[in-house]
Amino acid sequence: MTSDPSPEAEVAAELMKAMTRLRARLRTESAPSDRRWNWSQLTTLARIVEEGPVTATELAQAEHVRRQSMAETLAALRAEGLVGTSKDPGDARKTLVHATPEGRTLIGTIPVARATWLGAAIETHLRADERETLLKAAAIMNRIADSGR
Repeated sequence: MTSDPSPEAEVAAELMKAMTRLRARLRTESAPSDRRWNWSQLTTLARIVEEGPVTATELAQAEHVRRQSMAETLAALRAEGLVGTSKDPGDARKTLVHATPEGRTLIGTIPVARATWLGAAIETHLRADERETLLKAAAIMNRIADSGR
């Protein structure tokens, strides 16, 4: 006997589908030379640029990934010259990851192309009340992402 999915399961499925499609579309809106970096590399680099030097463990926790996955992401960013490392001046046992000038430049350019497309799509296809709903949804999605579970 099959049962209908719960409302929460249906919301979760639709949200995941929509996020996956939007993420793919945003990726295509970047300049072709920017496509060699994957989403996790770009979000990690953006976090490093925004928050300043940070440990790999702190990055893994903030991005909700395993330490090993973060190590792979950072290795790829380091190989491209987008991040560097230094010893933590407060605790020499720790290594801090920082963005290089090239990493800062990249993070400054990719979001502009994506935001331009997304802003135009929102302006063209959404009514004012839908824009407000979308803004509220973004806050809710951030709250879910930051939840402990």
